[in-house]
Amino acid sequence: MRRSPCLRPLSAALITVLLTAVTQIATPPPARALENGLARTPPMGFNNWNTTHCTSTFNEAMIKSIADIFVSRGLKDVGYQYVNIDDCWALPQRDSQGNLVPDPARFPNGIKGLADYVHSKGLKFGIYTSAGTKTCNTAGFPGALGHEYSDARLFASWGVDYLKYDNCNNQGVDAVQRYTTMRDALKATGRPIVYSICEWGRSDPKVWTWGEDVGNLWRTTGDISDNWTSMIGKAQANRGLAQYAGPGHWNDPDMLEVGNGGMTATEYRTHFSLWAIMSAPLLIGADLRKVNDDTFTILKNTDVIAVDQDPLGRQGTVISSSNGLVVYSKVLANGDRAVALSNETTATATIGTTASAIGLGGSPQYTLKDLWTKSIRTTTGAISASVPPHGTVLYRVSRAGTSNRYEAERGTISQGVVESNHSGFSGTGFVNYANVTGSAVEWTVNAAQAGPATLVFDYANGTTTNRPMDVTVNGVLAADELSFPGSGAWSLWRTSVVTVNLNAGANLVRAAATTANGGPNLDYLDVSVATAPPPATVYQAENATISQGVVESNHTGYTGTGFVNYDNVIGSYVQFTVNAAATGPATVTLRYANGTTTNRPMDITVNGTLAADELGFAGTSTWDNWQTATLTVNLTAGANTIRATATTVNGGPNLDQISIG
Repeated sequence: MRRSPCLRPLSAALITVLLTAVTQIATPPPARALENGLARTPPMGFNNWNTTHCTSTFNEAMIKSIADIFVSRGLKDVGYQYVNIDDCWALPQRDSQGNLVPDPARFPNGIKGLADYVHSKGLKFGIYTSAGTKTCNTAGFPGALGHEYSDARLFASWGVDYLKYDNCNNQGVDAVQRYTTMRDALKATGRPIVYSICEWGRSDPKVWTWGEDVGNLWRTTGDISDNWTSMIGKAQANRGLAQYAGPGHWNDPDMLEVGNGGMTATEYRTHFSLWAIMSAPLLIGADLRKVNDDTFTILKNTDVIAVDQDPLGRQGTVISSSNGLVVYSKVLANGDRAVALSNETTATATIGTTASAIGLGGSPQYTLKDLWTKSIRTTTGAISASVPPHGTVLYRVSRAGTSNRYEAERGTISQGVVESNHSGFSGTGFVNYANVTGSAVEWTVNAAQAGPATLVFDYANGTTTNRPMDVTVNGVLAADELSFPGSGAWSLWRTSVVTVNLNAGANLVRAAATTANGGPNLDYLDVSVATAPPPATVYQAENATISQGVVESNHTGYTGTGFVNYDNVIGSYVQFTVNAAATGPATVTLRYANGTTTNRPMDITVNGTLAADELGFAGTSTWDNWQTATLTVNLTAGANTIRATATTVNGGPNLDQISIG
């Protein structure tokens, strides 16, 4: 929370008593690590502080209403589960037994009554206190320093499922000591309680270097505010800490401001996108009784939530950053990548990367799904978009064809061991190669037919020295000393890619270290085989019905005899008559070029019914660079009309053809 620690002078004797209490009250033996099995994906829920602070609007009725809205508006259904209260819930003094006392004016039914209500909705309840003598609010509510075990027992008796533990009035007691004591106190209750360390990254050593053994998440920043500068500053501070995050332990750049009114919808989508790709907790900070529908649309975007909640648990990393144009990439459990193209500047800009740069090379084609517009297109490797000021385009990128995963720990291991002491691995562990030449992992890989395949090795190399490996297929060298350079940390995973030829049936694929350093830590091998797309029926745009547009051929790369150049007006369109053998879903792919940096969206209608509202046609860098946009529609047996209509004064893109497959 954004408040400077409110240090109050204490006598030397009292400080000695407090320090003694902190060290002596821990009667159970300290646990070596957190190991509570909780927060395997980043917590999702609500916290009132960003909206209410300590005002009278923070009360039992408000929190109950939030729990009701979680259910009635579908937030619970998409993964939000924690309803948490922040500072100011207690009276300023403990009772005669030394217990915290809920403020009866705010919470007439007590904290247990409120927790019971939240639980009755199928949700979980969270509470707040500070690792100091007082909490952060100037009213001076009691903190937990010296009362860790009694407060933890009290919280457990109330049915608390989540504790946010702040950092104010800490009396200079070592942070690791203070937060570890509460960890052990929570464990001693026997109740599963997610533990959020709110230390702000102030002390040395930094909380993210020791947090994994102590808490489920830790604040990496000071308090967020509802404005662009604060939000993007928190993202910038948090994005370089990916090596410390993983299932059960997360970097926390603070709560969401989405819906509080201080930023635009574009900026809030950036906020949500960046928190998702950084695997940050998604704790709503807005009063859901007052927000608009756009807020719910952002908060309930299941495609973006899936990026945040991906079970592999890897925080996305920055692939490139130049003059405020930033590309993030996150490896997902099924081998896809989430890619965020984020524009921190005040001018529209084209931001791009490639499939190879994000570690997804080796395929002839990739599918890009825009997780905000829901448009789908294909690319041979270029990943780019025209991004508005303070905007972010978030893609899910998939290889074409089929892919099979072979976990390293299930291969035949020669001079290496299976370990699980670094987070972010797939399966049950990874192989730590022995530091000798010739240490190896070998798999039996099955191919349906002979031909080329892409091998993608997922690895970590926490050194600065390349650890090359020879890759052989059926005893024949396929890659001579394939490079496995340093990844930055043993918990930061990268990919190394090579294309080989497989035989039909069983193949032996072997990755053997070629230096005395041995190989990297190897997580898995993905074997991808490109498959031919199903036959599609092509309809040329120049043969369709054109309204406010002309047929041209002054740019290269088109198919047929030309393409349609839309007039720069709203409502210009091209309409195709297409035939379907049967009623049912069909994939429509529109091939286009857009040599500007401005998206040229179009409404797609099928038989007069809107099938896609403002489908995106982003800039393709030049008018000779053709890309595709894809959507699924329902066709009826026989003839159907498909119309693509420009929705802005810029008109549509140049349209080459549509294909139905």
